[in-house]
Formats: sequence, C-alpha cells, structure tokens
Amino acid sequence: MTRKFAWTSSRFAVSRRLAGFGFIVALALLAGRLDASAQTPSASLPGVDPALLEDVVVGSRILADFGVVDGFGHVSARHPTNPNHFLMSRSLAPALVTADDLMEFDLDGNAVNARGAKRFSRTLHPCRNLPGSARCDVGGSHPFAWRDSFSVSNVPLRPMYHNPSFLAVGVPVWDIRKDFGDTSMLVSNAAIGKSLASALGDKPVALMRGHGDVTVGPTVKMAVFRAYYTDVNARLQAQALALGGEPNYLTPGEGAKADQTNFAVMDRIWNLWRMKILPTLAK
Repeated sequence: MTRKFAWTSSRFAVSRRLAGFGFIVALALLAGRLDASAQTPSASLPGVDPALLEDVVVGSRILADFGVVDGFGHVSARHPTNPNHFLMSRSLAPALVTADDLMEFDLDGNAVNARGAKRFSRTLHPCRNLPGSARCDVGGSHPFAWRDSFSVSNVPLRPMYHNPSFLAVGVPVWDIRKDFGDTSMLVSNAAIGKSLASALGDKPVALMRGHGDVTVGPTVKMAVFRAYYTDVNARLQAQALALGGEPNYLTPGEGAKADQTNFAVMDRIWNLWRMKILPTLAK
C-alpha cells in the first residue's frame, strides 16, 4: 500500500536526508509554531484537486469535533503533483480551518506564493513528507487525550478491536528527553524532527511522551481514521486494564486482515463524518 506525506522549515535539511525513508504525513499532536502571529494563505493551489483540499479541511474539523485535537494540531497532505511540496493550514485552530487557509510549502518549510507570509517552523511535517513516500499526515495535540496516558506509562498501546487494528504492528513511544534533555516538548528543529521521524519508522502511529501522537496513512481519510481510533482504543484499553487481568488483544494476523477491510470501506465512515461537519463550514 503506497503512502503520501508532507512537512516544513528551512533549517530542516533533515527532510532531504530522510528522503530514503519515504515518510508520509498523517496525524501528529506535535508541535511547532509559527514565527508570525498572522499568515496570509496562498490565493490558489495550482494542480490540487479541490476534493483533497476538502479532505484536509473536513479532517481537521472532524478531529476537533471528536476532541482528538483542541486549539492545537494539524492535518497535512503531500502535494498530488509535486512530491517536494505539502499542503497544510496556516497557524489556526483545527476547528476553524477552511480551504482558503490551506497553503503550499516546500520541504524546507518555505511557503509558496504566500504573499508575505512568514516561515513555518514545524519540523515534523517535512520529515514525514519526503520524496519517494506516499503518506498523508494529520497532526494534533490534546492535553487530556486518552492516548497520552500510554505515552507516559510502561503499558504498550495494543488493539482492542477491529477499527484500531492498525495498532497491531506496534506503537513506538518517542521520548524527546532521551536525546535532547529538558526541552519545551516541541518538535522545534531538524534534529528533533529527524529523531521523531526515525521513531515512527514504518509504523502508522507513534506516541510522543507528554505531547500526543503522530499518525500516518495512505490517504488523508485513513490518517484521520487512525487518529480518531487510536484515542478510542486507548480509552477502551485503559478501561479493560482497570477491570483486572490481561485483555484479549487482536493478534498481528487479525490486525493485518482487519486493516485491509477498514481501508476498503473507508468512505462509509468518512461520508458520515463529513455529513456532520459540512454544516460547520458555512459558519
């Protein structure tokens, strides 16, 4: 299954060094900040299907509506015709993102035709959206999400049922302190971004200690799906563990087969979520 992805920042030469990994963009509770308090989105995004732009917008609002992200977090996607560029909103709460807020960036995080917009300094997105890969990325940060409990404990996050079956391949936990000591917990430079991207590897999800998670997928829809069900699974697993004894998790074989089924029927759940979100776009 091919994947797609995207990322940012000029000091992020890491995106080129990681090109061989073929990372993609999906969901990340990660960090990063804008150097400017306001950015002007591009007037247009040539060569981009409006349907893809809608997926990024709807995905952002779905995750906000479900409480997977709050005022922070982001969804990004590889540019469909230029693998060296990716698409992501200007600095804005996910619940407020519209198609007009989406911008195009190169792998150094430079905004394309940004009409005066300042540079992004999000390091995670360039590292996951490298040439040769096909990932789509979602990013978000929520201080009280269930998945965060597993990022700070010794209990591995494992799949409880078929929707979060993608967790069966394992969920790495990335600890920024291991290599960088005391930090602001943000993915704020190329070295930190490379470390996180390496921890994610070929997995669909990586937890970030005390900061959330990053989720990837072959499409924006799948990335959002995985972001949501990672958090649902974390809540169910915590409840099962509280009952006592060892939960009966999905096996790797079950996970692989269920994940194929989920991908095949993705539009079924996406269309339901989209129906709920579309009225909010008119506000």
